[in-house]
Amino acid sequence: MRSRRNRELILLALAAGGTAGAYALASLGRTASMPADLLPFFGIVLGLLLGAHLVLRRFAPHADPTILPVVALLNGLGYVFIARLANDIDNATALPGQQAVWTAIGIAAFTATMIFVPRTRILDDYRYLAGVSGIVLLLLPLLPFLGREVNSARIWVRLGPVNFQPGEFAKIALAIFIASYLAEKREILQVARLRIGPMSFPEPRHLAPVFAALGLALLVMVAEKDLGSSLLLFLVAAVTLWVATSRLSYLLTGVGLFLIGGWMASQIFGHVQDRLDIWLDPWADPDGKGFQPVEATFALANGGITGTGPGRGEPYRIPEVETDFIFAAIGEELGLIGSTAILIAFVSIVASGLRIATGARDQFPKLLAVSLSALLGIQAFIIIGGIIRIVPLTGITLPFVSYGGSSLVANWVLVALLLRISNDAALRPELAPTDDFEVVP
Repeated sequence: MRSRRNRELILLALAAGGTAGAYALASLGRTASMPADLLPFFGIVLGLLLGAHLVLRRFAPHADPTILPVVALLNGLGYVFIARLANDIDNATALPGQQAVWTAIGIAAFTATMIFVPRTRILDDYRYLAGVSGIVLLLLPLLPFLGREVNSARIWVRLGPVNFQPGEFAKIALAIFIASYLAEKREILQVARLRIGPMSFPEPRHLAPVFAALGLALLVMVAEKDLGSSLLLFLVAAVTLWVATSRLSYLLTGVGLFLIGGWMASQIFGHVQDRLDIWLDPWADPDGKGFQPVEATFALANGGITGTGPGRGEPYRIPEVETDFIFAAIGEELGLIGSTAILIAFVSIVASGLRIATGARDQFPKLLAVSLSALLGIQAFIIIGGIIRIVPLTGITLPFVSYGGSSLVANWVLVALLLRISNDAALRPELAPTDDFEVVP
């Protein structure tokens, strides 16, 4: 236990040092001078990370020692690039301060989650409350006096001076509901009595609660034109169902339904068709609808292998670069090496989450770890894939890196839940996983 936390502390110190070093290099690249606030900046970063570390020492001493340092590094690099971009973007001088405040709130939410969720099983007892809460959170932006529409998507809620996206927290709540329900019905769902062609399925009534919650959530997201989040939630549910039942037919059916739904969305919503056209050929309108992906492509090409150096590129030419396209900024100034490091960091978090899932004895924490890991990994894949044109752009943010308070706070809560599951599994090391998962067509 002590060895794990000591390793974590060393890795956190390296993450804080790397963040401070990147902050100094970005200033040198822009102004050829060291930032005057370097030491206070390093002290604040180290203090926040030390606080999170002490929380784990007290409330989850057996938790995985690698997840928190990797998350800290991603969060720190994201802040450095937001601060660097704010100097070159009009009306963006307040972004670094706001992101710093949201980071502190995120770590506070991380702390609260560790304290008020002392055991993962507590969440299993509130399955339907989590499902209802997820739907209510999704509905909030549709209310006339609360919701706000930004960039053709009505996903924002304003409470006084604070704007946030409740959908970021709704995804976690719905992931808890789906994992809990599938954990209870796992054995029933493995028994397939309905055959459609070469594939077999269980009786529809056993999947009705999941389909009802997921269908309602997707309808709300479609009404809000938040198609990126609807895609994310749908894929997470499909992956969790596949892992819970070990039946490949569920995953294949989910992919098929997704393709059908994507085609229907492109026929109904003009902006979806525009994104598909931009994905297929952004050069058809390089000064209009294709301007963002074209400039992102130039930025990545300009970065090459080693990058132009922090503060020495021109990523500010890309609209909304601090949110949707921050990976392009990293690719330009840190090059292929820096971009690959970001990818490795996300792969490391997802791999740690799946390792935590294999170590969990009970089905609910196992499926919840899979669901949360998929939520983080698929989101990162969708936004990075959109920038490098593997998939169409969806408008969601890169976890921990992009500017945005709602996403940042929600992802810190997600990490806290993963570490809680890790700690609970390690408390009973004599109980090894007993389920033999076999893929069934």
